[in-house]
Amino acid sequence: MSNKTKILMAEDHKLMRVGLKSIFEDYDDLDVVAEAETGIEAVKLAKELKPDVILMDIGLPELDGIQATKKIKEFDKNVKIIVLTSHGEEKEVNDAILAGANAYALKDIKTEYLVMVLRSVKDGAVWFDPNVAHLVNKNSSAQGATRADFRASHANLTEREYEVLKLIVDGKSNQEIADELKISEHTAKAHVCNIIQKMLVDDRTQVAVKAIKENLI
Repeated sequence: MSNKTKILMAEDHKLMRVGLKSIFEDYDDLDVVAEAETGIEAVKLAKELKPDVILMDIGLPELDGIQATKKIKEFDKNVKIIVLTSHGEEKEVNDAILAGANAYALKDIKTEYLVMVLRSVKDGAVWFDPNVAHLVNKNSSAQGATRADFRASHANLTEREYEVLKLIVDGKSNQEIADELKISEHTAKAHVCNIIQKMLVDDRTQVAVKAIKENLI
């Protein structure tokens, strides 16, 4: 049991919760430890149970999923939060990212793909649904950022770190980065830490968002 990924589902529609729980029961490494029907309940259960991953709907009663994400991240920066919602508007996507969400998925995602995203995010990856990823950098052209500008402003990144950065934006975990570049996971993690420090951000989610917004990728 200790090796399983502990999942908290924050979703007010019972049918959705039942469906997801049924799906996750088919995977030996996944364990739904609790279900929350409101944002306030999600915050309470997150504090009590310390799950590894939270599946967070946006349209929760009492406290919406974005505010719940923000509150949870205030006391637990390590928990991974996947926003799973039917909402795909620009403001909601960016508000979720600013609140600390590690991934943003729409509810029409294929279940086997959701499982893959869940596992990757648990291991440290960030992920944006392809249908909303373009909203993150929608204003990059208006900001006048170019790839050359970005590289000039982050000239202290090595070529290897640029390779790692691209894989971070692609949603790869440390292990997946290691496999792709044929390096050890420890080395991959060290590169990620260096990138976070050099780009003056707090975590790999902010690295990905900043790279997208500043038009590196």
